[in-house]
Amino acid sequence: MKRSLKDYLLISAKGIAMGAADVVPGVSGGTIAFITGIYEELLSTISSVNIESLKVLKNDGIKGFWNHINGSFLVALLLGIGISIASLAKLITYLLKHHDILLWSFFFGLILSSIYLVGKTIKKWDTIKFLALLIGSAIAYYITILPPMENPDALWFVFLSGAIAICAMILPGISGSFILLLLGSYELVLSAIKDLKISTIAVFGIGCVVGLLSFSKLLSWMFKKYHDLTIALLTGFLVGSLNKIWPWKLTTSFRINSHGEEVPFLQENILPFNYDGNPQLLMAILMACVGLAIIILMEKVASKNN
Repeated sequence: MKRSLKDYLLISAKGIAMGAADVVPGVSGGTIAFITGIYEELLSTISSVNIESLKVLKNDGIKGFWNHINGSFLVALLLGIGISIASLAKLITYLLKHHDILLWSFFFGLILSSIYLVGKTIKKWDTIKFLALLIGSAIAYYITILPPMENPDALWFVFLSGAIAICAMILPGISGSFILLLLGSYELVLSAIKDLKISTIAVFGIGCVVGLLSFSKLLSWMFKKYHDLTIALLTGFLVGSLNKIWPWKLTTSFRINSHGEEVPFLQENILPFNYDGNPQLLMAILMACVGLAIIILMEKVASKNN
């Protein structure tokens, strides 16, 4: 596929959106990839990095290898993701601490519109697809109610966390950041990015690569063999994830983080009218509408460029 500079800049912009989503526990970069029309290309590109690609490098040289792995697409996307994570880590941390209701409302709107846009790509719904939708919803919901774990900061666990979290990051609806939160590694990884702790970032990155190369092959196979059924399952993941990003929560227990600060540990969803404090209902609805509008706009832009 021949692309112009404008096309690659657009791919980087989608990467920036993916990176922003992946920083927040509860939102998946895979969702952004899906609704912007690059999800299946991303999976096939990742899957192309294998033993066969090494043979292509040996026989056809660097140019052949680069084309085989769709290198320009991959670099443009990863550049956007990297820029986003590096620049937004501190901002997202600040917003989660000081404007959590408005931030979660924004992402709630993102996911709501994503459910519609992903689901409508299925041309014909039937009993099997509805069952897949229910199963996906149940799995994602169960993940959101699991209590976070307390785990060591050892590098072997950082590697394992990366391998597991990256699988979630490429699944629409299941947040890799939330998986890190469940594993007890979220703050460690976020702090490493903010403070440029190279050893932690490198080990986490290696874990991500190992997990990504393994899991992407399974997803690519599912798309090729059971396309609509897979989309129904992924739509279910989005539906189930709404439980995690509901803006109004009651904290039932706290924990001490790595900086010695008291932070929420276990929370349950409540109605805005039962919220202890200012529910910011009108602003929350506005932010949700902004999230809805952004996803719909991104989908329209992506459809024009595909």
